[in-house]
Amino acid sequence: MRMQFKPRSCLGALLFLLACLGTCSARAEDLIRVKDLGKLQGWRENALIGYGIVTGLAGTGDASANRAARQALSNVFSQFNLTIPAEQIQSRNVAVVMVTASLPAFAREGDTLDITVTSTGDARSLVGGTLLLTPLKGPNGRVYALAQGPLSIGGYRYAANGNLQQKNHPTVGSVPGGAVVELAVASEVLDADRNLRFLLAEPDYTTANRVAAAINLQIGADLADARDASGIDIRVPATARAQLVNFLARIENVQVEPDRRAKVVINERTGTVVSGGDVRIAKVAISHGDLKISISSQTSASQPQLVSNTGNGVRTALVTNTQVNVDEQGGAGGSGFVAPEHNTVADLVQALARMKTNTRDMISIIRAIKAAGALHAELVIQ
Repeated sequence: MRMQFKPRSCLGALLFLLACLGTCSARAEDLIRVKDLGKLQGWRENALIGYGIVTGLAGTGDASANRAARQALSNVFSQFNLTIPAEQIQSRNVAVVMVTASLPAFAREGDTLDITVTSTGDARSLVGGTLLLTPLKGPNGRVYALAQGPLSIGGYRYAANGNLQQKNHPTVGSVPGGAVVELAVASEVLDADRNLRFLLAEPDYTTANRVAAAINLQIGADLADARDASGIDIRVPATARAQLVNFLARIENVQVEPDRRAKVVINERTGTVVSGGDVRIAKVAISHGDLKISISSQTSASQPQLVSNTGNGVRTALVTNTQVNVDEQGGAGGSGFVAPEHNTVADLVQALARMKTNTRDMISIIRAIKAAGALHAELVIQ
């Protein structure tokens, strides 16, 4: 059987293939690994806290009237067979502090943790201090780490003869690697049925469905099932349980295109506006002006001149002159229309910036557009 090739059909097929390749390469830029979208259930950090003493301060510690500092130092002395009543301890070279740390998942004995030290009394500064051995406990009361070491303070406080120089907060410090893990935490990612559940950092039904579909396409059919907007159940095959790390590594590197929600974030304190580049604005008329009213009053004394003898009813008079000035400026340049086909929040911000509109006015305009129903996005005001 002899086959005939038609040039037009071959050319059409070639153009279709090139179009598909272009689309795939463009979409490849939007693909994100599953591990960057969330975490496995059971993968969590644990908060640790402790109560300790910082010594070696140059007279900037807790006051002598602070009973907590005196009692804590007396308890430390008692551990070395040195009995000193708390009432007899008078020192401003010590400070009572709280020590906090975060125990990551899969931490092992001997690992080091960064700790944060904060003063709980009336100490003026922790500069130059050293934290004594402090046990760090979890919510269950068990000791998981031991902390100790010299403090690193990102500020200072010096005072003399009524003069004060201070930078940042000298009553807060840190010790990089200052805690040693003594008890490991067992982090179990498999449930009772020996399966996994992946949790999205930002719950979204569309993204959850896409993650499940991508896992089924790239790893194996019928392995993932989106249960809700946040959780995706993943079945671990019996053959993969012996090499669970390899299976999890494959799950983490699955490529998926997450769905992006239209959102505009406004921070009124700093005057910051952040939005997605494709947040659309419907057709709307914008008119924004600036009306300034200033009222000034000037009081002057009026009295007769070159008069030596005045009557009983003649006296100095106070005259007040008031002037009202009204100044109206264009602001954003009057009224204008935003077309729905090609305009986004980014285009609006750029246009207002070219008109030299300040950030506060931009925020007011965006909020007014949202109130008018022309901004089809979630508006977050911080």
